Amino acid sequence: MSSVCQFKGGVIRCVPDPGAESSSCRKVLVHVPSNEVITSYAVLESKLSSLGWERFYDDPDLVQFHKRSTVHLISLPNDFSKLKAMHMYDILVKNRNMFEVRDITSNLK
Repeated sequence: MSSVCQFKGGVIRCVPDPGAESSSCRKVLVHVPSNEVITSYAVLESKLSSLGWERFYDDPDLVQFHKRSTVHLISLPNDFSKLKAMHMYDILVKNRNMFEVRDITSNLK
């Protein structure tokens, strides 16, 4: 069974879609202007830097980015392989029209 992302009460959740066949909720973050899949923090930092984000080194257990002109802070796990859909949607919401979260299967086509 595949999953559907729902936005409810300010929270985005990945929930099972009973009408679908697949059972994964695997997502990728895509930089829209370049149509590039974000595959590492180095790639992500490059894209975010061009949008005015700076690396924030306050917590050694997290990878964080801050935008000086806002109060926004993006906090991500140290290990890129532990990046989850909720982290991707945090990046997406704070950078409208610059990123998309896509199903991994739709990205392979």
